[in-house]
Amino acid sequence: MGGPSRRPEGGAWGDDAGLLTLPSGARVRGRRIVDDASAADFALVLARGPLPPWPSRRVRWPDLWVPLDRADAVDALREALRRATAGERVEVACRGGVGRTGTALAAFAVLEGLAPGEAVAWVRARYHPHAVETPWQRWWLRSLS
Repeated sequence: MGGPSRRPEGGAWGDDAGLLTLPSGARVRGRRIVDDASAADFALVLARGPLPPWPSRRVRWPDLWVPLDRADAVDALREALRRATAGERVEVACRGGVGRTGTALAAFAVLEGLAPGEAVAWVRARYHPHAVETPWQRWWLRSLS
């Protein structure tokens, strides 16, 4: 795999892969951490592994589980959402790009006002049908509302 693509002009994404438009209209990208991707302005990384060459923040979040530090995770989600709402290209990435990433994307929707159950259905319909993989992740989303 090569390095990331050059940053496009004007804040546009280099491609549409994994892009999701949140209820607020802000756009975020979900992806696997190991996939080659066009540059972002900020990455929320939810797994061990390489960090992208652009600004990022890692949240300790075991596979198939919930974040180890709730306060840190909520703060990181709010930072990423704030950046996306301001027009920055924000991405969320984990090892598989489905469970933790899908849960974080659903968390954005909860933070924007959707009920947790609606947020799970919403992210499954628009991002990945298996997003938010475990009952524990669904439970964690309820703790945000």
